[in-house]
Amino acid sequence: MLSSHLTLAPCQWFSRLATVLDRRSAPRLALLFLGAVLARGRRTVTTWIRAAKLSGRYQSCYIAVAAAGKRADSVARRLLIEVVRPILAGATRLTLALDDTPTQRYGPHVQGAGIHHNPTPGPAGSPYVYGHVFVVLGLLVTHKAWGTIALPLLARLYIRKKDLPSIDPKHRPEFRTELELAVELLRWAKPWLDLLNLPIWVVADGAYAKKDFLKPAMSLGMTVVSRLRKDAALRTVPGPPTGKRGRPRTYGRDKIDLAKRAGQRRGWSSETLTLYGIASVKKYKAFLATWRPVGGVIRVVLVDEPNGGRAFFCTDTSASVADILGMVADRFSLEITFRDCKEIVGAGQQQVRFLWANVGAFHICLWTFTLTEAWAWGRKDEELVDRSASPWDSPTRRPSHADKRRAWRRTLLGEEIRAVLRPGVTEEEIQAAADRLLNLAA
Repeated sequence: MLSSHLTLAPCQWFSRLATVLDRRSAPRLALLFLGAVLARGRRTVTTWIRAAKLSGRYQSCYIAVAAAGKRADSVARRLLIEVVRPILAGATRLTLALDDTPTQRYGPHVQGAGIHHNPTPGPAGSPYVYGHVFVVLGLLVTHKAWGTIALPLLARLYIRKKDLPSIDPKHRPEFRTELELAVELLRWAKPWLDLLNLPIWVVADGAYAKKDFLKPAMSLGMTVVSRLRKDAALRTVPGPPTGKRGRPRTYGRDKIDLAKRAGQRRGWSSETLTLYGIASVKKYKAFLATWRPVGGVIRVVLVDEPNGGRAFFCTDTSASVADILGMVADRFSLEITFRDCKEIVGAGQQQVRFLWANVGAFHICLWTFTLTEAWAWGRKDEELVDRSASPWDSPTRRPSHADKRRAWRRTLLGEEIRAVLRPGVTEEEIQAAADRLLNLAA
């Protein structure tokens, strides 16, 4: 077990996560968590402040947001221990997902912002975006009705080397590549996840399939699943030792051309797999190969797709095809989390300039996403969404993150109303509560 104390009630999560800050900032951060959940419209920090009834101390709230950015590792550790751990009951394997995501910003004075590749150009088709790029570590959990959900735990801000001189030397971080930041996140997670005594797997995009990431991840005892480039320099597995003097071969003599293997008609196998929640027949070739970025043998799965063959690999040579392809499909849940964090939670809308305030604001968005999913985890669909007012909607569709967030907001506001409607309440208190609810609703 990660902790000996009882699992905390949802109403205590905010204050418990905030205790890693000093006693001046902790109460403000706890209320800002509440404000981030209750806020509507454009979710800037000022919107959080108004929803949390902290307008009279708004300057201190920005300090609390920056403090959360500086102490993000400690807050994420407490989130894992207090909130996420109960969800992992009965799990046989821990699966981490890694990917980077940009958040669009405006203005030349936003520290750490720069021009980055835009993975989702949209209708405008712009290949670049000005803003921040965060490398995010998420924990993949499977709900019996909702499927796989990625719970973001911690992130690292990637700043291009050419953008570092624009940051004040007092707050300027050292330059680190996205691969180095990803390894740093794995090293943070390793000691806390090890306490669960479960094997740890990591699934990442093909951009992370490089030796600077793969070898450190394997040295931590983690199994890595990712995508292979079509021109990956694979070699065959060396044969048994010949008895000659010298060190045995690590890599085979013959090269493996993935394009040629995909073009061959023989050697294909078929299996019905459930991917993305849908059962489908997949045609594949599975074989062992050696690859220098890993430093040894990997298991390769070459899948026949309508738009061409795609290759994936796993550092565990005994992994099944269903495990490898299932994990590749589950990684897409992290992309869905990124979309929900930006569109529903409002990540990137906070309008702060200071480096650590940007880091703290982004983490508050990630953590409130995880808190919302944890709050809704054990509840029935009927408690989370009422489809009676939407007869055109499918009654079997799983609740979206927006549905869960609205349900939690109603619960939190209901607790405020019940707290006001106590014996001996004054008319002024009722009027203040009514004004607050109207301001949140309108």
